[in-house]
This record gives sequence, structure tokens and C-alpha cells, in this order.
Amino acid sequence: MVLIRIPKIWEIPEREVTDEDVFLNRRRFVKTLIGAGIGATILPVLGCESKTKSKINPAAGTEDLSSVQRNPKFDKVDRTLTDESLASTYNNFYEFGGTKGIWENAQALPTEDWKVEVKGLVKNPRTYDLDDLQKKFPVEERIYRFRCVEAWAMVVPWIGFPMKQLIADVEPASAAKFVRFTSFYDPKITPGPLHFGELPWPYTEGLRIEEMANDLAFFATGIYGHTLPKQHGAPIRMVTPWKYGFKGAKSIVKIEFLDKQPATFWNSLIPSEYDFEANVNPTKPHPRWSQATERMVGPGPALTWEKRPTLPYNGYGDYVASLYT
Repeated sequence: MVLIRIPKIWEIPEREVTDEDVFLNRRRFVKTLIGAGIGATILPVLGCESKTKSKINPAAGTEDLSSVQRNPKFDKVDRTLTDESLASTYNNFYEFGGTKGIWENAQALPTEDWKVEVKGLVKNPRTYDLDDLQKKFPVEERIYRFRCVEAWAMVVPWIGFPMKQLIADVEPASAAKFVRFTSFYDPKITPGPLHFGELPWPYTEGLRIEEMANDLAFFATGIYGHTLPKQHGAPIRMVTPWKYGFKGAKSIVKIEFLDKQPATFWNSLIPSEYDFEANVNPTKPHPRWSQATERMVGPGPALTWEKRPTLPYNGYGDYVASLYT
């Protein structure tokens, strides 16, 4: 008689065992979260890969933007464009869960009749719908490096428009020194990571107004030649390539011009790990890991990905270093 061994529910195949240094970082993160009053469940921040199988195409956008012209000023970087199949299934979007494989959950995001309210210290407060945005702000393609605070990186072809065009349209008052960006939130649709307790929803991020006016600062409405898939932050998100990726608020519904620095999601939650400025800096380590190197997202396990030195300001110092002298 052939004996069939049925693995117990708690047994994990060896190929899925977490690397030791990642495990130790996570354990330290648990203590940090408990100290912050969040609970004992951790964010799986490193080496998490999507294993979902679905009939949904994770890379699909709703509109073809392949005819959009690439801006030659932002045409090339010194590394290979990340494969779209990887970029579309390796995402952080904590409103839909704490793993990298949230792309399928994110399809619940309702993007119909989307509106972006712009208010605060501006001469011309506006509420834009998607047609308004398309008519008001011509789009272009830009290839940008993308660097996560978790020390992984991509190269992405974004489609969208410079943030300074919106600034010109709403005409901020001289008293406006900061800008807060607020993401979509509905607890029935965006439950967040399970068992985390109270989190400071909705997700908010912020910039100094001169950062928003920089040539690099970008509102993305598309990627890889089509409109943004929902896991990337459809229909409009922030892209600030000289900063760590958490500064890129997704699915924006409100933009406010303020006279004081706003509270933001991660900076409020764990200020010792996520500062308001969050510029990419290889000489400033994260409290739980070095930022001196990064791994380029690719096929296979994370520890096999190409390792590169981290560049100050993610390689964009010529554009932004003067903002921080």
C-alpha cells in the first residue's frame, strides 16, 4: 500500500522559507509596530512575490496610450526597463493588503466618475473630473527610476503631466508653503492589512510647494502605453522619482495647498523610519537595513535580483539637490 503524506497546514515548503536577514528585520518591525500601538501583525516588506492566478490581466489598462510622445529629456536611464508583468504584480497598496501580491484585490477600486478636488490657499479652487484633466493637461511619457524604501527598485515608463501645470492652473497664494495629497478611502472597499488595528486612513502624503513645482514632479495617469491599472493607483497618482516610493500617493481624490507642513500616513505612523522629506539617500540607513544598495526587481527570488549601488536622490541630483542646500 502506498502511503500518501498530507502536509500539515502549518508546514511551509523549503522554497518559500524567508531568508534569515529578512526574517530578523521583520521581527524588529513587529516590535516597532507594537510600540506604535498597531498590533502584532507585520507588513511583509521584503521578498514578497505574487503567486496569484487569475483570468484578469494584471497589466491591463482601459485605454491605449501608445501614441503618447516620450519626453526626450527623460528618455533613458542607465538600467533596463522593468518587465511590465513584474511591475504589475509586485506592488505596495496598503489599502488593499500588506503583501506585494495585492493587484487582484485592487481591482475592487471604483474609478468611474472620478473627481480630484483642489482646494486650500489657491486663487482658483477646482474639482477636476478625468475629462477635465485630459483636456487641461497634455500628457507625455517619461522613463523614471523608482526606488522603494524597502531597498528594491524598478525602471518605469510613466505617462502623465508635470505637477507644475496644475499649480499654474489653480494659482496658489503666497502663503501656500506645503501641499497635501489624499488617496481614495472607503472602509468597505479598502480594508487595509488585516489585524492592524487603527491606522491613520485615508492615506496622505505631502510635499513642499517648491518640490511640487520641480520639473521631475509628475502626476501619472498611465504606464507602459496604457492607462494606469488599479494596483498602480488609477486613475491618477504622484510620482516623485528622487524620493522613496511611499511618497507617491495613489488614487488621489484631494489636493490641498497649506501654510503648514501636513501630517502624512507613514510619517505619522512611524516617524523614526519614514521622514517627511524621504529623499533617496544611500548614506542614511533605514533603522532596520542599509540603503547603500538596491535590488532591481526581476524574475525569481528577491535574493537573486541584480544588486546595484543606491544613487543620491536616486540619480536625480542635478534636478533637485538645490532644493535642499
